[in-house]
Amino acid sequence: MSASYAALWYLVASVCFILALKGLSHPSTARRGNVFGIAGMAIAVVVTMIIVYKAAGSNIIGIFAGIVIGGGIGSIVARRVQMTQMPELVAAMHSLVGLAAVMIAVAAINNPEAMGLANPIPIGSRLELFIGTFIGAITFSGSIIAFGKLSGKIKSAPVVFIGQHWLNLALAIAMVGFGAWFFMGGGWVPFIAMTAIAFLLGVLIIIPIGGADMPVVISMLNSYSGWAAAGIGFSLNNPMLIISGSLVGSSGAILSYIMCKAMNRSFISVILGGFGAEEGTQATGSGQKTVKSGSADDAAFIMGHAESVIIVPGYGLAVARAQHAVKEMAEKLREKGVSVRYAIHPVAGRMPGHMNVLLAEAEVPYDQVFEMDDINNEFGTADVALILGANDVVNPLAGEKGSPIYGMPIIEAHKARTVIVNKRSMASGYAGVDNPLFYLDKTMMVFGDAKKVIEDIAKAIE
Repeated sequence: MSASYAALWYLVASVCFILALKGLSHPSTARRGNVFGIAGMAIAVVVTMIIVYKAAGSNIIGIFAGIVIGGGIGSIVARRVQMTQMPELVAAMHSLVGLAAVMIAVAAINNPEAMGLANPIPIGSRLELFIGTFIGAITFSGSIIAFGKLSGKIKSAPVVFIGQHWLNLALAIAMVGFGAWFFMGGGWVPFIAMTAIAFLLGVLIIIPIGGADMPVVISMLNSYSGWAAAGIGFSLNNPMLIISGSLVGSSGAILSYIMCKAMNRSFISVILGGFGAEEGTQATGSGQKTVKSGSADDAAFIMGHAESVIIVPGYGLAVARAQHAVKEMAEKLREKGVSVRYAIHPVAGRMPGHMNVLLAEAEVPYDQVFEMDDINNEFGTADVALILGANDVVNPLAGEKGSPIYGMPIIEAHKARTVIVNKRSMASGYAGVDNPLFYLDKTMMVFGDAKKVIEDIAKAIE
């Protein structure tokens, strides 16, 4: 395949990636977006394989075997993973992208001619390798820590110590110093030192970030992985890597901004970390307060005699895998003439869009699902707000100065005439902040596993 034909097909693949991003911007077009993404990646892989075959000949067998093995493992993992494990799976995938960028840089330095580079490596390519490598290394180790926090293998609470930021700054300066040495032609020694420091920085950057900021971390690491791929693409003069990496990097950066805005947090404050407690810990300031507790039958009676119900899904819904039960309950309420809608907070769950994916999996109609900004004004006239496992995203303390979450936009469920909250216990959410909503006179707590509670409510509605 000639260079011009390869460039043309890479352009087609790039257009497919752009259309994929466009499609994934809304649930109703997400399937089409996935098809475009699959098509674009298939074109990119096939064209690259043809190019490699012409250059490497028989070595293509090993490459093809790697694709088959890796693809098989990915397919098995994707089929077996539960929706509650999706955030950590995404973090794990980001780590592999970062590691791939580092490995490509190692291969390029070890054998420049095989990677299409001159020997010695031109100074411009060394700069690109430096950028791609340190971003890839930080992405890899940072994603591993994020995976550990999200999966519960590492405590989700922020890990902070005296002098932490000064240490990070010193390491960053040392990394840039070794990178400059490599840039000036220093060879393996500065490259290895720079890469090792970048791996360490990735760990130190993520460990002080608490669970409350995990949605931002996911999108941030997504952005890092894209820029790492783009940097390596410039080194290898591969337009496909440059374009796809830039798309991932820029979209991840935009998503990080949206997430920060949804939490009233600056990107710098997220990186500096220190916000968010370990999941399940006692909420700050909870003290000895009383709540009004009810049963599934009580909740069914209240909702069955309501005119409008707004459901607010949270991580508890995902943990219990209750999305199908919720849809069944909502259908029974509609049969009684009750208006049922869903309110989605941008950072509900453990990653952006987590709740949207859960409801889509249960085939909840898109016209019943509303983003926070589109439905908040409706709570004042709603008879019931049903909160399923959500904590921080419905906390009225966000409107009180001095609160750790002050200024964070929330779903205003507290404005509904009656509030029903399903939780397994009174343990705090990731922010570790008490929620006064749970103690209001109009609030009824229904404790228990979300799936079991919702199934009981559905039976009682009949």
